[in-house]
Amino acid sequence: MAATGGTRTVITALIANFTISIAKFIGFVITSSSAMLAEAVHSLADTSNQALLLLGKKRSQKSPSSERQFGFGRERFFWAFVVSLVLFSLGSMYAIYEGIEKIRHPHDIESLWWALVILLFAMVMEAYAFQTAIKESRYYKGDHSWKSFIRRSRIPELPVVLLEDFGALMGLVFAFVCVLIADLTGNAVWDGIGTLSIGILLGVIAIILAIETKSLLIGEGALPEQTSRIESAITNSPHVVRLIDMRTEYLGPETLLIAAKIEFRDDSSSFGISDAVDAVEKQIRDVEPLAKIIYLEPDTFDENVS
Repeated sequence: MAATGGTRTVITALIANFTISIAKFIGFVITSSSAMLAEAVHSLADTSNQALLLLGKKRSQKSPSSERQFGFGRERFFWAFVVSLVLFSLGSMYAIYEGIEKIRHPHDIESLWWALVILLFAMVMEAYAFQTAIKESRYYKGDHSWKSFIRRSRIPELPVVLLEDFGALMGLVFAFVCVLIADLTGNAVWDGIGTLSIGILLGVIAIILAIETKSLLIGEGALPEQTSRIESAITNSPHVVRLIDMRTEYLGPETLLIAAKIEFRDDSSSFGISDAVDAVEKQIRDVEPLAKIIYLEPDTFDENVS
């Protein structure tokens, strides 16, 4: 499967969640289930979140300006962070509030079968969106665990949609089970318990996303395997004596900045140094295509300088 940088996953999730939110709101009107209402608000929040992710991707493609000379790649990190805040405030907090109110003031569920049919329909749609996210994420995940992928990914859209879809599926399971128990026991408090559970689950996911996207927003360097490849490309060059220091940072999911101090061989004129720098830059880009911006500074190693 070709990589699309998360675009296909986001669009699939947006269409699925918009359809699901409409179905759930209809279900709430028919059943008066607070769990159904919480799920409808959750799906609406997810729909707006996917729209924000697409907005961030669109804005990140703007050409560099005099104010933003390194480009707008971090727009994607920013809007992914906003998504985590929306998920927490609109999804989690509302569901927690609604769940507590339902537990305090239970209301019988009407038209149980309508509720179950709508929830099952939502599960099918959400499972398809989740499967799409998993398939695209595998291209980037490699041999790492899913937990490691979420922590390591420099493409914010994929972890965001993965966790959103996972939370949505689990929320639907909570809603389905609790609505069914509420009807079988005749105790509508179970509907409120389901709603509260959905809110807590969304809150946990939102906090995880906020932590990971904030880390991207304030700046993360190259992954360990990328750093190793770049260092090897520099030190294995015939023009280089040693790599003195190197710093890296992602300016966007597809733009890696590299700055390095390098000791070049002494038998080079100023013109030769220029050629040597160009050669090393080419070697870096050969092993790391995301290295779009490279600054190499010729220097002399001094062991007394830390």
